[in-house]
Amino acid sequence: MKRYFIAGLLVWIPLGITLWILHLIINTMDQSLLLLPSSARPEAVFGRAIPGVGAVLTLLIVFLTGVFAANFFGRRLLAYWESVLVRIPVVKTIYTGVKQVSDTLFSSQGQAFRKALLVQYPHAGSWTIAFQTGVPNGEVAQRLSGDHVSLYVPTTPNPTSGFFLVMARKDVIELDMSVDAALKYIISMGVVAPNDARKAETAADAHALT
Repeated sequence: MKRYFIAGLLVWIPLGITLWILHLIINTMDQSLLLLPSSARPEAVFGRAIPGVGAVLTLLIVFLTGVFAANFFGRRLLAYWESVLVRIPVVKTIYTGVKQVSDTLFSSQGQAFRKALLVQYPHAGSWTIAFQTGVPNGEVAQRLSGDHVSLYVPTTPNPTSGFFLVMARKDVIELDMSVDAALKYIISMGVVAPNDARKAETAADAHALT
């Protein structure tokens, strides 16, 4: 009986958490409906709230913003807007910091989170997986001798928190596994091995093609 109960949990727990996260994301994105006048919201048009309409509106706003930002006039206007923001003391610190991080993460030329590494942390002989975020620069680079890399060590099972480290390149081992496989390995606390993750991805791709 215990075996069947555990088998049932293994089916429902991943499904339940996935649905909960999707529900949270959609509800958050639905808040964009507050930008519309009351008469244009689903409650007024259809007589009831329709989950997901705000999510579609959010995606549309992001897409149109990207189209606008990609042309000449959009870039000029955004540059002017940024020049205004950086003149505001508190806003300047927050905005420039967040922009630098987002530009680094989402830039196609950036190297952040492109490589999975094996490092000794928190002490010698204890190994964990980290992600390369770049290389030291500025005063940090000037005070270090030799070749170093900047990296992020995520915590388990929540990889959104972790530790930033600067280590000598000779002390890190580049892994052949993908970043997605490394994340699954971390989140599962080592239960889902990288080979298993790759097999699952390959099977899913093959199933999608059939």
